[in-house]
Amino acid sequence: MNIELLRQLCETPGVPGREHRVRKLIETEIAGLFDEVTTDSMGSLLCVRRSRTQADKPLKVMLLCHMDEIGFLVTHVSEKGWIHIDNVGGFDPRTLFARRVKVCTRDGDYPGVMNAGGRPLHISSPEDRKKVPPVKEFFVDIGLGAETRSKVHVGDFIVMDEPLVEMGDRIVSKALDNRMACWLGIETIRALERSGVDHACEIHVAFTTQEEVGCRGAKAASFAVRPDIGIGVDTTLACDTPGVPENETVTMLGKGVGLHIKDSSFIADLDLVDEFEAVAVREKIPFQRTILTAGGSDSSAAQQAAAGARAIGIAVGTRYIHTVAEMIDKTDLLAARDLLVAYLKDK
Repeated sequence: MNIELLRQLCETPGVPGREHRVRKLIETEIAGLFDEVTTDSMGSLLCVRRSRTQADKPLKVMLLCHMDEIGFLVTHVSEKGWIHIDNVGGFDPRTLFARRVKVCTRDGDYPGVMNAGGRPLHISSPEDRKKVPPVKEFFVDIGLGAETRSKVHVGDFIVMDEPLVEMGDRIVSKALDNRMACWLGIETIRALERSGVDHACEIHVAFTTQEEVGCRGAKAASFAVRPDIGIGVDTTLACDTPGVPENETVTMLGKGVGLHIKDSSFIADLDLVDEFEAVAVREKIPFQRTILTAGGSDSSAAQQAAAGARAIGIAVGTRYIHTVAEMIDKTDLLAARDLLVAYLKDK
């Protein structure tokens, strides 16, 4: 599998509304795979691969793969150089202490350190150490003091600064949510091209923006495409870890691709779930059904656009989600690719 592409995708910074670097990388990777590629007003990359059987009215199948990662925008830079932030995407503040970050500006990137205001360990009280401050109390220090004000401006963006690493069959990185899906959007079409199969359907792959703040790019893209079938490609929780009851695991790493049936934003089309399951069984692709009681996904945007679409989610279970240590299993990722390829061949 193309780990180097996944590494580049995960390590390229791009928060909601600032996905341009990721989009540029994807544009380079998809050269020759699609018949038409455009960028819409929201910054989403809309890619079309037309029917290879010259079908008169081909079924429109849309894969939605969001490009943004959770991160921060700069709200203020103090005279002493402290950078104050506003989060774009959901964070658990317990995971933010003493983190290395990258501050991204028009003129260059700066390494930084994120921490919360207050006393450090050696001079704090037991009560101080029990407190978990809200995100707004965290700040970033790039080590330049007052000079910071001439380098960093309101609206610049900040991401966690951690590399992708392989651990046996596991991959750990920041931004697997959802650069993993961008990888699938590219590698699925690449595998379909290699297969030589003339698919009848018209395939749309939308690399969307601003999913982490409300599926905004997917809404605009879905209204433009008006698909018959919408497939939200995303991560989902894998809570197969100590301290979580078995009935709340959602998915288990290494047990296959997730057929995402429900989250708080959509409920999948039942017949479509059965179709995907039948393909998985026929092709001997490991799968697991998954329901997430909270959270949303781009599947909802496709389902509700214009006159609506049949929708499902294709998910890869991820441990430690929305942290710098998101973990997936390679076999689950490959199962997701293989299922998407097999499904598209049938259409």
